[in-house]
Amino acid sequence: MSETTVKEEQQKKAPERPPRSDDERRPRGPGGGRFRKKVCRFCANNDLVIDYKNTDVLVRLVSNKGKILPRRLTGTCAKHQRLVAKAIKRSRQFGLMPFSVR
Repeated sequence: MSETTVKEEQQKKAPERPPRSDDERRPRGPGGGRFRKKVCRFCANNDLVIDYKNTDVLVRLVSNKGKILPRRLTGTCAKHQRLVAKAIKRSRQFGLMPFSVR
């Protein structure tokens, strides 16, 4: 058999499907199934100030083990992530936040 006949046979075996519209796609879960980009809370809300004395804001950006959470988890931009890291380290030095949790 030549190559053209093999390709023709494969095309004949596969049923032709009409193109799907956006509404006819597979059902998605409760979250919609699409990735939603996180927005930097410091860019969105100018009232939030990154300060080593403001431990209420900084505690949310630290894991339960005491590690600084990465950008991909918190959604902060690169500029604010650098400021957050400095503020957390400064707050630890002054004794306002623990270095680690036992």
